Amino acid sequence: MGLTGKLEKDIEIKTPADKFYNIFKSQCHHIPNLATDKIHTIDVHEGDWETPGSVKLWKYNIDGKVEIFKEKIEIDEENKAATFIAVEGHVLDHFKSYKGTFKVTPNGDEGGLVKITLEYEKRKEDDPDPIGKYMDFLVGLVEDMDAQLPSRLDLI
Repeated sequence: MGLTGKLEKDIEIKTPADKFYNIFKSQCHHIPNLATDKIHTIDVHEGDWETPGSVKLWKYNIDGKVEIFKEKIEIDEENKAATFIAVEGHVLDHFKSYKGTFKVTPNGDEGGLVKITLEYEKRKEDDPDPIGKYMDFLVGLVEDMDAQLPSRLDLI
C-alpha cells in the first residue's frame, strides 16, 4: 500500500439531513452531548463556531486513550459537506496530512446518508492505515449522533 490513501464509508441516518449537516457545519459544540463516550470537549481556538476556516480543538477517547485533534474546517454548502483538516494532534503522529469529510445527502423528507471520506498521507510506509482506528471511530460517532439527535432536535 502507498503512503497516500482515501477511504470512504456510507452510513444511513434517521435524522433529517439538514439538521445533521448543521451540527458539523456550525454546531459542533453539541457533539460532546450526543456522543459522550467518544468526544470529551470541542473548543474554538480561532474564529467561531460558524465561520469556515475557524480552528477547533477536539478532545476524544479512542482505543481507551485520550487524544486531541486540532482542525480547520472547510464548508461546501452546495454539496452539504464539512471537511475537517488536521493542523495539530495525535493523528499527525502517523500522518503528514489527514482530512475527514462528512457529506450529508437527504433521502426524502426524513433521514439521509452520511458519506465519510478520509484522505491521508502516512509518514512511513509501515504506519497503519486509518481504516480501523479512525474510520471505525468516525462511523461510531455518526451512529451515536444519529441515535441521539431525533429525540434532541430542539438542540439545533
